[in-house]
Amino acid sequence: MQPQQQHGEVVSSMRAYRRLALAGEYGEARREVERAKRVLRGLVDAETSRERRRKLAVALDELGAEEKLIVALGAEVAGIPRQQQGHAVAAAAAVAAAAVREARPDPAVWPPPTAPNPNKFAAGPGSHNRRQPPRVPRKTPVPIQQGRKKHEPPARRRSSSKYSEFARERGLPDVELVETIERDIVEHGIKVAWDDIAELKEAKQLLQEAVVLPLWMPDFFKGIRRPWKGVLLFGPPGTGKTLLAKAVAAECKTTFFNVSATTLSSKWRGESEKMVRLLFEMARFHAPSTIFFDEIDALAGQRGGDNEHEASRRIKTTLLAQMDGVESADDSDKRVIVLAATNCPWDIDEALRRRLEKRVYIPLPSRVARVALFRINMKDVEVEDDVNLEDLADRTEGYSGADLANVCRDAAMMSVRRIMDAARAKGFSSSQIKQELVANQNKLSAAVSGDDFLRALAKVHPSVGQTDLDRFDKWATEFGAS
Repeated sequence: MQPQQQHGEVVSSMRAYRRLALAGEYGEARREVERAKRVLRGLVDAETSRERRRKLAVALDELGAEEKLIVALGAEVAGIPRQQQGHAVAAAAAVAAAAVREARPDPAVWPPPTAPNPNKFAAGPGSHNRRQPPRVPRKTPVPIQQGRKKHEPPARRRSSSKYSEFARERGLPDVELVETIERDIVEHGIKVAWDDIAELKEAKQLLQEAVVLPLWMPDFFKGIRRPWKGVLLFGPPGTGKTLLAKAVAAECKTTFFNVSATTLSSKWRGESEKMVRLLFEMARFHAPSTIFFDEIDALAGQRGGDNEHEASRRIKTTLLAQMDGVESADDSDKRVIVLAATNCPWDIDEALRRRLEKRVYIPLPSRVARVALFRINMKDVEVEDDVNLEDLADRTEGYSGADLANVCRDAAMMSVRRIMDAARAKGFSSSQIKQELVANQNKLSAAVSGDDFLRALAKVHPSVGQTDLDRFDKWATEFGAS
């Protein structure tokens, strides 16, 4: 159906709806409203112009409000005795017609004159016909216990749980970009606990002091104890930097914004800067919230390079300006926490490095941490009693947390490989191998042995070299702030 035909269908449905509503046929009128809403939704989805799409969305909201009015009138008339329903329908129709006329006055018609108020300039005794100033009603004092709580969220959040709904209600621009951020960046219901992260006691303690405690005790963290604006987690890949950021968000019960360079990139000029600005506006709306920039070196590298693009420089400038606007609010419910992680801290711009006041080195797991990581990764898999985790920890010196997870995953797959290798040796086809796997469910769930781990270690090697580790140590000594 062409857009013009769809517009005509909406107009005809609305005319039929108003005619039926004035006649008291609320059931039929509601069906016409639903038909018009259905067509309007299709127009909104198919519209490419942002301004026209916004206007169509406003019209759709108005239809929803009129539908609620029809439902309320129908319910009210249904509760009136049958012999009185005729008068009730006429009265309701008059009220509805008056509401429509009042809501949409004709700009070509002047409003009716207002009746003069004889008491407007009435003179009292001794007033000499002077106009008295209007009296301001005194407000009744409200007890402190009945007033607004200190940490109660802003009133706007009661009507709109999402920033996109709030923006659409206020008619704000760039609602589509806001919906993109909500879909791709915002994460809710994070369930990462501190116990899910092996060791890293110093990093956990610092994050609790810098982020968690100021939210718990906002009255204490003031003045020179004010919370840090930003925290940078740097170190080799696969050491748990993202898990630490999610654990902070879960501990503080904040809205978590997981940002990467790809989610903020756009081919349209100026759109990436808008997304950065909208990201911080949404974080303030959902405060207390946590913005986590993963691989921030890809988003805010050194400025002034030969290969730097103009769009990249604009994004960095906008990001730095927005981070300057994230102040440590006195109310903990209005705080925005900025966390960042990188595997290349030496590539970060100096201005951004200054704004990330805490810079914490997340090293490779120690021997004790490696034993704990083996236990965490294999907690849902049966392991034979002869497996010596301490010996495995000694054999995995220089492995990252991600490397150890790969070792455990490879060892847990050994039982499947044994069955498949035996089936292939017998010349089974793919369908026969599938039947063989289904028939040997008990063998698939066999306990992981020490030999399985040794075979996995022979395949999985460390992903971080000694040269990179020396470079991390040097940067931590020079710029670390833990």
